Amino acid sequence: MSTQSTPDPRPTFSGDRFVDRHIGPTASDQAAMLRTVGFDSLDALMQAAVPSGIRSSAPLSLPAPRTETEVLAGLRDLAGRNNPGVSMIGLGYHPTITPAVIRRNVLEDPAWYTAYTPYQPEISQGRLEAMLNFQTMIADLTGVPTSNSSLLDEGTAVAEAMTLIRRAARGKDLRPIVIDAGLHPQTLAVITTRAEALQIDLHQANLIDGVPDVDMAGVIVAYPRSDGRIVDPQPAIEAAHAAGGLAVAVSDPLALVLLASPGSLGADVVVGSSQRFGVPMFYGGPHAGFMAVREGLERHLPGRLVGVSVDSAGRPAYRLALQTREQHIRREKATSNICTAQVLLAVTASMYAVYHGADGLRRIAQHVAGRAAQLADGLRGGGVEIAEGEFFDTILARVPGRADQIIAAARAAGVHLRHIDADQVGISTHEATTYQDLVAVWGAFEVDAVGEGDVTVSLPTDLLRTEEILTHPVFHEHRSETQLLRYLRKLSDRDYALDRGMIPLGSCTMKLNATAEMEPISYPGFAELHPFVPAADAAGMIELVQTLEGWLAEVTGYAGVSIQPNAGSQGELAGLLAIRAYHHSRDDQGRDVCLIPTSAHGTNAASAVMAGMSVALVKSTEQGEVDLDDLRAQCEKHAEDLAAVMVTYPSTHGVYEHGISELCEIVHEHGGQVYVDGANLNALLGHAEPGVFGGDVSHLNLHKTFCIPHGGGGPGVGPVAVAEHLVPFLPSHPLHPVEAQRDGIGAISAAPYGSAGILPIPYAYIAMMGADGLTDATSVAVLSANYIARRLQDAFPVLYTGEHDLVAHECILDIRPLTKASGVTIDDVAKRLIDYGFHAPTMSFPVAGTLMVEPTESEDLAELDRFCEAMLAIRAEIDQVESGALDREDNPLTSAPHAARELLDWSHPYDIATGVFPAGTTDDKYWPPIGRVDQAYGDRNLACSCPPIEAFAD
Repeated sequence: MSTQSTPDPRPTFSGDRFVDRHIGPTASDQAAMLRTVGFDSLDALMQAAVPSGIRSSAPLSLPAPRTETEVLAGLRDLAGRNNPGVSMIGLGYHPTITPAVIRRNVLEDPAWYTAYTPYQPEISQGRLEAMLNFQTMIADLTGVPTSNSSLLDEGTAVAEAMTLIRRAARGKDLRPIVIDAGLHPQTLAVITTRAEALQIDLHQANLIDGVPDVDMAGVIVAYPRSDGRIVDPQPAIEAAHAAGGLAVAVSDPLALVLLASPGSLGADVVVGSSQRFGVPMFYGGPHAGFMAVREGLERHLPGRLVGVSVDSAGRPAYRLALQTREQHIRREKATSNICTAQVLLAVTASMYAVYHGADGLRRIAQHVAGRAAQLADGLRGGGVEIAEGEFFDTILARVPGRADQIIAAARAAGVHLRHIDADQVGISTHEATTYQDLVAVWGAFEVDAVGEGDVTVSLPTDLLRTEEILTHPVFHEHRSETQLLRYLRKLSDRDYALDRGMIPLGSCTMKLNATAEMEPISYPGFAELHPFVPAADAAGMIELVQTLEGWLAEVTGYAGVSIQPNAGSQGELAGLLAIRAYHHSRDDQGRDVCLIPTSAHGTNAASAVMAGMSVALVKSTEQGEVDLDDLRAQCEKHAEDLAAVMVTYPSTHGVYEHGISELCEIVHEHGGQVYVDGANLNALLGHAEPGVFGGDVSHLNLHKTFCIPHGGGGPGVGPVAVAEHLVPFLPSHPLHPVEAQRDGIGAISAAPYGSAGILPIPYAYIAMMGADGLTDATSVAVLSANYIARRLQDAFPVLYTGEHDLVAHECILDIRPLTKASGVTIDDVAKRLIDYGFHAPTMSFPVAGTLMVEPTESEDLAELDRFCEAMLAIRAEIDQVESGALDREDNPLTSAPHAARELLDWSHPYDIATGVFPAGTTDDKYWPPIGRVDQAYGDRNLACSCPPIEAFAD
């Protein structure tokens, strides 16, 4: 019998190639764009744009691209190889029931997941309201008045609280911070990593035994504890206050539905995770951490804070409050490098509270506490010793020498329990815990099941909540699915996301988030997996992670990758900590200076400070490149203490600098390491590899180059990639499923693989694109940026270009000369673009008074042309202002954007059509729900929770 395969008779259609769906411009579009730019092929363009000294000598070695159908089948297989079982492990991660209306219409809806950070409030009112709901929910539950609109996870939120204690003190309070040994072990690991780098003295104590007699800067107390015990935090809080310090409570918001709020007990700061409010476990993330603070600490909050202001008509309007106070903007003076959030997950959690309301949350919390009490009663009745004390959802069973046997028996019955040691087992109940789950656990302990009769929850009577929660109407008006569905639709209709049109944000890369990439995150084998299940029960996820890490190493030219950092800022920190550990391993503890170009991202300097380094700035040339003469001088000045240089490539100015190889050589000659910020990797992929042209370490933004959506300001993933000599210094984790990765420089994120739940997205993207597809994506992104630059350069000067007058993947349009001549500001141009149906490009970064435009490879030629025509029309309007044809004080730019309500009382000197239907708009135009927001008013009148409904009355 012949073994020769039979050829597939089916024709191959271009639609089978995912690359043709991802890349917007067709072959004929690309040819037309190339003619405009002055090249006859993509290869010729990239040969001219990318310096010859760094260009890759060989194509990427990746598997051949697969179709959407093939990749989804493979991901279903990987998900099927995981065994989520019934998780009763706890440790801050719990099964939850995501209402289907929220799953379908938030988590899986591109109107929510393709939106950008709401820096333009007029086109972000929907998600800003949802985030304000989240802040109100957290403030109510914690009992302190001001919450931020989410952090990355519980572990890093506690670490941020630790640094808040330090920065909120008058002067530099170097006294130790007392931390509760009752915190989750992963939380202790994260804050230990952070504290070591910042030289913060931590005094760990088991606060269940009392508060140690320590002159402290503050205390961080668990309420409830990781072992389940509920211990009154007031003695620790009072001790911290008596010492003149701050008190932080780490709390479970579901427990706080029934327990007295930490704020009512005196806590200054409350942190935790909102995961169990309808957010899947996702094998560790993404999850919205939170931080809430008492009055007087608002300006010390890291991350983002949504507030209430007014628009041009005096109506209430939401916006990011104090947004220029984001810590990383302070660069080397920063005490936090947070520049993102977990908005999509915060929205999910807030809508969970909106849907259930106070009564619903109480029923859920009582169910959880009741199941835990019922489980404990049954175990006690069977002779099992249960640790003393009251508890909410977690009990600790003492079973001398039997822990392994019991956990194995439970696993065989489909239930995962927590292994504490050979003699102790932890068990946590949750929203979805059934009586049958309890029966399975009792069976594993070899005790008889008890009936489902009434039980008394085990909560301390003197710590029961008496305060009301969720009293705002928004938490009472959406009980039915019809009401909630319409509320979600109303909010998403107020917003502008990628599902409406182009978001040309430079440095942010708002490209296609394909449905085939997004779909697998909802597979139960991924979504319902606890991060601390045995490795054998996460075999599919671990294979996915290891495969993805290998692919990322290949495309960057590095030897090793850790996927653990759950944001770009955390990837920066991980990379710098690797450099620091490397120097220390060579007895070079004195190397603690990080050189950073003046044009760098603000997070670079902030991350260097968080890694225990001091910052020295390197000048930029008039062309926007790193001044190599100044770099050489700085290296010579710091020859004995130089740790690293952080450089973005292509540069923050959107140019391929020819001196990058020389820069690497200079730094290496002086004993330093080269950190290549991977924020702009989408201009290199397939054409150059930072690990080959001189980099020692890079972080990658998977929410940029590799298609994880921005989700309104998060989620993100920031893997760190390193050269061979730095591989031993990648992040470790005490609960890592791979034993070899449990010891090392420490944990960066709370879960071993960070936000693992969204890793199927970049996995699918790379698998469907293949080496040639990724390379073509880079080429078309560069072509699109140069096409826009060529079309607009006569109207708006392009600030920086490289050799052959080319930009990289983005271009900077200079508005400053027009502002000087006409008075029209960068804000006016940005707001006027809304009337034309566009999100503005990045404003005033990296140069004040400019717009940085990044079209990406996913926008088709028609959309690129629509944007160019809008910008040219705006330039004509500016000319009219300058000539006097339009009034300087009230014109279509200074009064933009124009809300539909203005049609009821039009008072502008220009006609309605000019204002609301400028050239190129259609009947399907986007209408902003409000006029221009008064930012200063919002900062002068800070309000960061849901306003009363009367505020919206005319």
